Amino acid sequence: MEKFEKITGVAAPMPLINIDTDMIIPKLFLKTIKRSGLGVNLFDEMRYDDDRNEIPDFVLNKPAYRDAEIIIAGDNFGCGSSREHAPWAIKDFGIRCVISTSFADIFFNNCFKNGILPIVLPEAERDFLMKYAENGSNARMTIDLEAQEITASDGTVISFEVDAFKKHCLLEGLDDIGQTMAKVDSIASFEKQAEVSRPWV
Repeated sequence: MEKFEKITGVAAPMPLINIDTDMIIPKLFLKTIKRSGLGVNLFDEMRYDDDRNEIPDFVLNKPAYRDAEIIIAGDNFGCGSSREHAPWAIKDFGIRCVISTSFADIFFNNCFKNGILPIVLPEAERDFLMKYAENGSNARMTIDLEAQEITASDGTVISFEVDAFKKHCLLEGLDDIGQTMAKVDSIASFEKQAEVSRPWV
């Protein structure tokens, strides 16, 4: 998994509340088990019309936000089904951080497992960043995970909380498999001892 240490990028404002996983990646695109290739279908029903033409008013279709790495979102982001394809699509598009006042639990945890940093902020601070993000390509922010700070290009600094273990995993680029492999020596030692003490297993 790609490490997350510090990113600086454009933030796209998405003030809708209850953006669910079906809006993030419609069920039509859930046939794949690959984590790559889903970015083109991120927010598919909002990005494209029935003829697959881009809808100009959708935020990620606007020139200023096409390369956004951060989303400032409305309340309860990632609700709905537990599909892990949702963070896959977000990451594949190039989004590394989503900021909201609240997230659905499963989506929230899936983000950390896929190299995405979900940040929970109080409403007033989220609203400030949402308004700031409306400045388009000038709305650049730096997300520093080690320092747990968001710094806007106007100098405003906002601190955020993050679980210590999840922070460690992001900084080190450890998904579930990576966490297991980090203990491979201990696992091998345990198996060797078990082989001696329980040869019948």
